[in-house]
Amino acid sequence: MPGPLQISGSVSVPEAELHWRFSRSSGPGGQGVNTTDSRVELSFDLAATEALGPIFRARALERLGSRLVNGVVTIAASEFRSQLRNREAAEMRLAQLLREAIAPPPKKRRPTKPSRGAVERRITAKKQRSDLKRLRRDI
Repeated sequence: MPGPLQISGSVSVPEAELHWRFSRSSGPGGQGVNTTDSRVELSFDLAATEALGPIFRARALERLGSRLVNGVVTIAASEFRSQLRNREAAEMRLAQLLREAIAPPPKKRRPTKPSRGAVERRITAKKQRSDLKRLRRDI
């Protein structure tokens, strides 16, 4: 848990740039439900980070634009009863989100045209269908 958050082989986010908030989790619980702060919010200031290079940061800001509030992305985790497990879940989700955001764009599709055989098969099938319908007509 402690230490930098590893995004990819060459990219990691220092622990100092991650901001944690803890609160009570909703839902059913036992006797400790009102005393345990097990819900976790992990915030990361994407706009001001130095951990990502300028290219990665620009790409992430563009792709995560709808999720950002003043350049900050926030992940909430409350699915586990333990704060530690919720912290791990939030870190994993943030790492996955950033990994997808800084990934290189997919290669452009190269348009292709159908082969001559495929065109001929399609036209032959259309003629057969046309003949079948023509034979069904009343004369």
